[in-house]
Amino acid sequence: MEKPRYSDAKLEEFRKILLAKRTKAQKDLDFHLKQLEVDDTNDVSLLKGSKEHSNSAVKEENFNLATRLTKFIKCIDNALIRIDNKTYGVCRVTGKLIPEDRLIATPHATLSIEAKKSMALNPKLV
Repeated sequence: MEKPRYSDAKLEEFRKILLAKRTKAQKDLDFHLKQLEVDDTNDVSLLKGSKEHSNSAVKEENFNLATRLTKFIKCIDNALIRIDNKTYGVCRVTGKLIPEDRLIATPHATLSIEAKKSMALNPKLV
């Protein structure tokens, strides 16, 4: 029995979506990493009171955003590998195709909504 999968043409459409998202995420990551470099080179001793606290909060926010973007890029890279393997868009729990509209909204998704809901009810399924 043949496993469900998207056509090669559809996989290429998803690849374009993923590459566009990856390009934007990389641009955003580069920005936040640059901000962290600038923060590191600033002389914090010149800052006083709330300015120092504000600088610390901004630095922490940039770090958190950079961390999230790094994880997001890794998810996109993994999705691109699944496209190459022709396993993209197959739910890792149910083995069924993830609906196209879900993949357009969240192109790095590995679970169908059905699987996500069942996992929320029973976290041991992870």
